[in-house]
Amino acid sequence: MSTYDGFGRYYARGNRIEVSKSLQLQDVEAGGGVISVGEESGLPMLAQDGVPIPPAMTRGRRLQLALKRWAFDLPLATMASVMLLPLLLMIALAIRFSSRGPVLFGQVRLGLNGKPFRLLKFRTMRIEECDDSGLNQTVADDGRQTAVGRFLRATSLDELPQLWNIVVGEMSVIGPRPMVEGQRAADRDYREVVPYYDYRLLMKPGLSGWAQANGLRGSTKEYGPAKRRIDHDCAYIQNFSLALDIKIIARTIVREFLTGSGS
Repeated sequence: MSTYDGFGRYYARGNRIEVSKSLQLQDVEAGGGVISVGEESGLPMLAQDGVPIPPAMTRGRRLQLALKRWAFDLPLATMASVMLLPLLLMIALAIRFSSRGPVLFGQVRLGLNGKPFRLLKFRTMRIEECDDSGLNQTVADDGRQTAVGRFLRATSLDELPQLWNIVVGEMSVIGPRPMVEGQRAADRDYREVVPYYDYRLLMKPGLSGWAQANGLRGSTKEYGPAKRRIDHDCAYIQNFSLALDIKIIARTIVREFLTGSGS
């Protein structure tokens, strides 16, 4: 993370780059490097020499992050857990009586600042086919899935146990989706494909995110979608606000739960 520290200090000193909103990309020589602002993700993303610049930790950002946890994530996840309890119980029973093995599946993912935590999901695969490492990615029509699991993945209902991860503070409702250590993209280590991959660890991972709300989910076997997913995460981190979180929730409900691909 030290690569980003210098950029963060540079940006926090008050340097300002004026960019015309009519331009999708504009490069400016500043501070010994090229500052670029791209909007390919639908949000402006500020980068120096091709590496996204961390947002300055201003008083306003600190306040929004505190509100995100105590006035947004915790109340929303708690209320959702209570309201969805009958559905959660029905899903648990369906899994329990349709295949042998536990109802829940846990997998170690990377959280804020790279801290590992155990992410929870409803089990969607046969117990002997479960992949604890998370490196063997699920694909469309994956033969390892159970009949119930296929439906849960198609509707994203398998993700609902992560409400508990949110309640205990390991995740947020909205943020970059948590990935496993050693995550691969285009058959290589993700960090080789996208050198600033760890930038996404600057915020807590989320149940959904800007990438997922824009259809970037599932397999990372292809270079283009894999890189765009990280760029969307970086743009979200730079542009974070509670208003943006609400917009992502609305998009997620439509895309993931009502018309989700399950990929």
